[in-house]
Amino acid sequence: MKRGLPPPLSVRPYHVLCLICGCAEERDTGPRKRGARRFLKAIRQFPDRPIRLVCNAGDVFAYQDPGASTDTPEGPDYNLKRDMDILRRLNLMPGAVVPARLLLQLVLKTIPTVTGICAVPGHPAPPWHGCPRATSGSYEDRCRNGIEAYIPRRPADVMQAEKRQSMAALSCAKGVTIRPHILLCAVCQYGNGVHPPFAEDNLPEFLERILTQTPDIPVTMVRGADWAMCAPCPSRVPALNACVTGHFNSGGLYNELKDLNVLQALGLTYGTTMNARDLFRLIFDKIPRGYGVCALPQQDIPETSVWRDACGKTQGPYGYEKGRELLLERLK
Repeated sequence: MKRGLPPPLSVRPYHVLCLICGCAEERDTGPRKRGARRFLKAIRQFPDRPIRLVCNAGDVFAYQDPGASTDTPEGPDYNLKRDMDILRRLNLMPGAVVPARLLLQLVLKTIPTVTGICAVPGHPAPPWHGCPRATSGSYEDRCRNGIEAYIPRRPADVMQAEKRQSMAALSCAKGVTIRPHILLCAVCQYGNGVHPPFAEDNLPEFLERILTQTPDIPVTMVRGADWAMCAPCPSRVPALNACVTGHFNSGGLYNELKDLNVLQALGLTYGTTMNARDLFRLIFDKIPRGYGVCALPQQDIPETSVWRDACGKTQGPYGYEKGRELLLERLK
């Protein structure tokens, strides 16, 4: 287990819906409340905690069956069907492990109503009546509040403090660490007219220093949302040095793939150090356009996929191409 990351917490899929419905905030106890409260406590302590979705599926999935101790009064058969309905909507299998933040995003996107899951239309037989709360509209109302109701954004004052501290460090740094793909982001920002000061990252300031002060400062390729450039980013998780930007807050995967694409295109590896001017010249020589490296094709990627990303929605033109042209002139 990665340092700082707690072990997976096993949760019944329908307990995630119970959390959104508001069961976790009720004073009385019971299986429904306990399950939702357990999940709520976990994400408040660590919003990216891995969550293992378990249900009594049996057969080849019997290895992950949680048993009946977490069943609510609706009964084991109803709860199993409800769990399976939810997993089908999420396109996940029993036992799947998903970061809590991503799981909530998926549920809010793919299950906007509990009708047909927790509440059965018509007049079903008594064993299939469903949850008495399901027709209250509570779930649907709270669903519209979005993920910020459960996982708040990084506080503005914290990000501002991180910006000041990281800029102070950059001003006197004898070397810079950076994840590979945001070198292309810096070029794209420049092409789109983004210049210092910029609140959400330090890329414009980094590029300005190269252009006006220290063009030969050493730059080292590193993994993750490194503090030097990403300290003030709203999507940075400091405890994990991780990034949760992008579609469904799953940018960690997509961004790491873009990092590897850039390294492959340049013929470099993590840990490589080059002076900034030579590094950007190499980038401009090897990567004439962003599409296919940072902006990956999205045509066949489902809307709810963790590999979906705004950078690949079209084939350009991008700010990268314009920024590359402008910076080639300045770095001669």
